[in-house]
Amino acid sequence: MGFLAKSFFNNTIQSWLIAAAIAAAVWLVVIIAKGVLHRKIKARAAKTVTKVDDLIALLIKKIKPLFVLVIAVYMGALSLKLPPSLAAVLSRLAVLALLLQGAVWGSHIITYWIGRTREKREEEDKAGTTVMGLLNFFVRAVLWAVVLLLVLDNFGVNVTTLIAGLGIGGVAVALALQRVLGDLLASLSIVLDKPFLVGDFIIVGDYLGTVEHIGIMTTRIRSLGGEELVFGNNDLLQSRIRNYKRMAERRVVFSVGVTYQTAPDKMKAIPGLIKAAVESQANTRFDRSNFRAFGDFSMNVETVYWVLSPDYNLYMNIQEAINLNLLEKFAAEGIEFAYPTQTLFLERSGGPEQGAQTPASHSPRPK
Repeated sequence: MGFLAKSFFNNTIQSWLIAAAIAAAVWLVVIIAKGVLHRKIKARAAKTVTKVDDLIALLIKKIKPLFVLVIAVYMGALSLKLPPSLAAVLSRLAVLALLLQGAVWGSHIITYWIGRTREKREEEDKAGTTVMGLLNFFVRAVLWAVVLLLVLDNFGVNVTTLIAGLGIGGVAVALALQRVLGDLLASLSIVLDKPFLVGDFIIVGDYLGTVEHIGIMTTRIRSLGGEELVFGNNDLLQSRIRNYKRMAERRVVFSVGVTYQTAPDKMKAIPGLIKAAVESQANTRFDRSNFRAFGDFSMNVETVYWVLSPDYNLYMNIQEAINLNLLEKFAAEGIEFAYPTQTLFLERSGGPEQGAQTPASHSPRPK
């Protein structure tokens, strides 16, 4: 017993052994409890539909052994009479361990929540998968930044001065990386405002294709020719974008030109013939058909109708059927389609003028 009564760093050997026993007991209990709880909750999670128990099992699994060790040592040290400076160091190490373990848990909780949200939105909103990925990155970055500031504050660093310095440095970095940050912010605008989604067919200037990927810096479009077009997000938002996937109906305008030899009564009948041809097709809504203008070599009738679907192939099939219908009806009515012609006036010496109309072998004369 005399040995145990000896003093070592202001504590008896017995006190040190008790502290070590407490630390070992805390470490052992936590490690065993961690393993048992993880197995039970994981087994229960396999039998349930909810994902919350999966998250709890994951959080238990992510308890770091180093964190358990630091807390165990701190708990054991509470029974000792330590110098204030050493006690303060152990206290700060315990707080550091708690902050880091809390950050690990928080990071996994954020990833779990965002992953669940992404699964719910993936079918109805493909761009939501991108925004969820960006949100996961930014929220976790903010979490770790806050934890870092708390750790520095715990060790006596003047966080206010540090934040002010980082603010000035951040402005300099932002100016240097202006284009990169512009694309980054533009990507957030795209995924939040959703001017287009993955799978949409869009036209940007002279380029057109299907959106395949919306990234942090760029958006990739597969053109009709098969090649991949890559746009910087900032440049993309500064362009005029036409999104054909958002089209509910397609407005179609086309003209038909007939010869000037067409009789007035047949000319009056043409809009009705066109209307009947349009209305004979399914998925269409007739708007108007009018004798619009006297052209260089034809009398022009303009027609407007709607295809009740954005499908381009459907529109082309309908327009083809209308054209064939008009070809048959005009042939039955004796109405001739116009083609480029030019009237030449010939004058004989000493005689009256004579005119003849002949097919043009070159482009029509300008107006």
